[in-house]
Amino acid sequence: MEIENTDELSLLQQRTLRTLVAGLIPAGAGMTAAYSAAAVLGEELTNSETLGGLAAASATVGSAFATLWLARLMVTYGRRPGLLMGYVTASVGSLIAMAAALTSWYLLLIPGLLGVGVGSASSLAARFAAADLASPDHRARAIGTLVWSSTIGAVLGPTIGFGPAKRLAKIISIPELAGPYLISAILFAISATIIHLWLRPDPLVVSGGLGTSKKDRGFKEAVTSIAGSSIGKLAVGSMAVGHIVMVGVMTMTPLHMNDGGHELEIIGFVISLHIIGMYAAAPAIGWLVDRVTAGPILATGGVMLFIGAEMASHTEPSESAGVFVGLFLIGLGWSCGLIASSALLTNEFEGSIRVRVQGLADTIMSASGGAAGLGSGLMVSMTDYKTLCHYVAFIGLVPVLGFLLLLFRTHKTRNSSSEIR
Repeated sequence: MEIENTDELSLLQQRTLRTLVAGLIPAGAGMTAAYSAAAVLGEELTNSETLGGLAAASATVGSAFATLWLARLMVTYGRRPGLLMGYVTASVGSLIAMAAALTSWYLLLIPGLLGVGVGSASSLAARFAAADLASPDHRARAIGTLVWSSTIGAVLGPTIGFGPAKRLAKIISIPELAGPYLISAILFAISATIIHLWLRPDPLVVSGGLGTSKKDRGFKEAVTSIAGSSIGKLAVGSMAVGHIVMVGVMTMTPLHMNDGGHELEIIGFVISLHIIGMYAAAPAIGWLVDRVTAGPILATGGVMLFIGAEMASHTEPSESAGVFVGLFLIGLGWSCGLIASSALLTNEFEGSIRVRVQGLADTIMSASGGAAGLGSGLMVSMTDYKTLCHYVAFIGLVPVLGFLLLLFRTHKTRNSSSEIR
């Protein structure tokens, strides 16, 4: 199904964006409500901080493993079935996690949070769905709009999870920590309903991106496609690096500030400012990517990651200004890298292979973040927070070096072509 009329396609794109934003907001709130209660519930059920942390990490693991599965669904059936299945799985996972709170059985919490992580993978994939019908010079803006809408859910989720959800739990006489998961299940169900009813026609079907070609060899071809594309490698590398720096520093910052005697409100404000940096400027970043191309914005994001991590590295536990500014810059750098890289992938690849590449890129990004979360704790235990941030800062420069190398190769190729002529 293809629409040739430009005006009709533009109207369909606007409707698609509205539907995706409407679906993403409750899903984002459901995700953060579930995640914010995970470690607390895990520790309460086991009296172990380690198992509490493992429960929280399960959501990230679920997201990493689900991206390829969802991309396979989408490339075969379309965006709507893939997003719908992801949100339904997350709703069921929330109910399983709620059952863990009701029965005090920790082993139910892990699969429940793995299911919740599938909802996170769906929300990541939604940003690519926003670009399916966008014109090439508006794709980054569409992606930025979806990233920005995540702010609302990210901010509302913990508030709902520890406010109305607890009151609801008391009213219906269930454990307090079962409340966030009941709310989360409802929110994911709302997202699934919105996608099912209104994401029609399917943007991937309209754009002709289903995997109908006999030459489509699945994700082995996606790996080969990324490996054979300088732009593809730069984009995926930038997404992975952004997640490594962001997760690595953010995970250990609350402990660093707590060691310095900061109030929990101050620590929470630092994390909130970091989240604002991640999401709030996304539409403006998307506009810049469309105006000046993705490469310079991607490199700028890498510079911000470096400066932000270095500022955090030079901040004493008893101080806070460097961490405030540093984490905000890391969030902003992450946003630049994510939006610019997503636009690069969308423009570089065509048809069904584009969806598979997008899924593989998100898997690599999520896995990198998970590894950074685990590795940061180990590194701090062996050294300290300052050392962690210092070395992570240099990882942030990898996209900058990659972009400069790509410019050099492009310039060299053009000169060679001129000599041949």
